[in-house]
Formats: sequence, C-alpha cells, structure tokens
Amino acid sequence: MKQRLQKGSLLFIVTLFMAALSGCGKPYLSALDPAGEVARKQYDLMMWSVWIMVFVMVVVFAVFLTVLIRFRRKKGDESIPKQVPGNHKLEILWTIIPIVLLILIAIPTISQVFSLGDTKAMDKKKDAKQGALIVKVRASLYWWEFEYPGYGVVTSQELVVPTNQKVYFQVKASDVKHSFWIPSVGGKMDANTDNINKFWLEIDDQKAEDAGNVFYGKCAELCGPSHALMDFRVKAVPQDEFKAWISNMKNAKETKPASALAQEGQDVFKKSCISCHAVTPNDTRPEQARTAPNMATFGEREKVAGILDRNEANLKNWIKDPEKYKPGTKMPAFGDKLSDRQIDALAAYLMQLKAGE
Repeated sequence: MKQRLQKGSLLFIVTLFMAALSGCGKPYLSALDPAGEVARKQYDLMMWSVWIMVFVMVVVFAVFLTVLIRFRRKKGDESIPKQVPGNHKLEILWTIIPIVLLILIAIPTISQVFSLGDTKAMDKKKDAKQGALIVKVRASLYWWEFEYPGYGVVTSQELVVPTNQKVYFQVKASDVKHSFWIPSVGGKMDANTDNINKFWLEIDDQKAEDAGNVFYGKCAELCGPSHALMDFRVKAVPQDEFKAWISNMKNAKETKPASALAQEGQDVFKKSCISCHAVTPNDTRPEQARTAPNMATFGEREKVAGILDRNEANLKNWIKDPEKYKPGTKMPAFGDKLSDRQIDALAAYLMQLKAGE
C-alpha cells in the first residue's frame, strides 16, 4: 500500500511538472502567443473550442456530483431509488445539445479554413510589381530554400519577410514529405513532392518588435533521423527595410576574399563545392540544380547547418563529418578528401560571405 502511494505521488508530481512545462514558451516560438493575423485566428478558434469543451466538462461533472451526493446509499437504508427506463425529453435534449455544440464549432472552423486558404491574390498578381509578395518554399533533407520569384532572389535557411503585409507561400518538397511551420505566425502546411500547397501569412509589426524581429520555423512532419534538426530562422522587418534587403540581394555580387587564406578557400570551394552550392542570392539555376543551401549570406547567419553556433571550429567540424551532427544528411564528408589546410581555408572563405559585399 505504501509503495502504491509513493508511485502515485511520483506520478502526480511528474504530471504536474509536465503541465507546468506545457505552459512555457517564447514570443518567437509559441503557438500560444500569436504574432500575426493567421496565428491569431487559429488561436481564437482553438480557444473557442476549448471553452465549449470546458462547458461540457463542467455540466457533466455537475450532473455526476449531483447524482453521487443525492442518490448515494445511506447507512441503514437499503431502498433502491426509483428506476426510470427511459425519458424521451432527456433523450431528445442530450441528442440536440451535442449537435448544437458541433455546429457552433463547425461554422467558424469551416469559415476560417476557406478564409485562410484564399490565395486568389497570388494567382492574379504573378508579378511582384503588382503587389503580391510570393515566396516559394522548398524543403529538402534537412534544409530549407526560399525563392522570391518576383525578384530573382534565392536564399537558404533564413526567411526574410515584411511585417504588416500578406506573404503568399508556395510550398513543396524535393525528396520526401516535409511540413512548413512557423508556430508563432501560423501553420502548418505540408510540403509534398507531387504538388504545390499554397497559403498566406502576415506578421504584426508590434509582435515582431517584441520578439526582436526574429521567429523560428520548423519541419512539422517526421522526415528522417534529423527531422528535429530541420529548423529555419524567420526575420520579420518593416516594409522599407525589406525593400532595401531585396534590392541589396538582387544586385549582390560574389564576395571577394578578404585574405590570402580566404582566397585559397575560394579556390577549394570552386573545385569541391560549387556544383551543389551557390554564393550569390541571384542564382539563376533551375531548382533541380540547386541541390544544397545557398551560401551567399552564410557570414551573416547565426548557425552552421541550422544547428551549430556559427564559428570556425564548428564549421570545420561540419565540413569534416556532417553525418555526425545531422544523421541522414546528403552532404558528403570532406575530412578524408581535403587537407587540414584546405579545410581551414574553406572555413575562412565561407565565414566572410555576405550578400553584396
């Protein structure tokens, strides 16, 4: 008996602890702190459903407690309460109530599904100059590519979008099924290999400012051993700043090596890496040829491969043995293909890459 009580107490503590943790979140990575119109509508819909379910639970428990107290067997009283085999009014009532509750949930849900899935503006305004901002999202094992077709700009691992403006997304996958999700902004949308899914998102400027203008996205579909490591960074900036960024990216040139070692690294890159990676954001190759992340802004990123702090030591380790950090990655290991000097030079070159510089 004592052991059962101890196990029960431990289970209660663990459950309480998990419940407390479920309420933790950051403004840049929490679906419970909506940062845009889509996320807010989804949150309101979720809370509407939750309150309806809470109402049902309260009514059911109230009836249960009433029956438990009123009709409990009393000591010395062996009488049995009157048995009622059926009550048509009650049966009709508890059939109608669930139907009404389902309707109350279904109507706003269906309405929001059609509203949030409306991408007619994307189809009508194919030219960026006409006002519709379109981003093509391509998911691969285990990285993300973002193409701005109206501007001829391609980036990887970091999505830059303007605040207070609808951004239309065309989502697809290049290998296996993935799922595009930015928890704080709205989601999620499956990335399939055989079709393109479309939707839109909008980020509030005030919410973006509260989050330091940075949010984080994730793959929400189990896609392989490194699924949990398939993250990307979302930078939400004012519209004027976004236009300046686009202009800079459109006119970007290949970064010139800043040192003799970086010059050696550029030579190594052109011999060993250029067939997969590009170093300018205005990459005109077809997507079938873009088999690895665009490196144009690598020197401005916070992470190596999306998971390691960006420094030369981590970059060198990644180049030598990427499988160690992202199991299942398609990037080959160069530890036995390049000398330490070549790896040092390649790292020096990559660390200085910045768009437009």
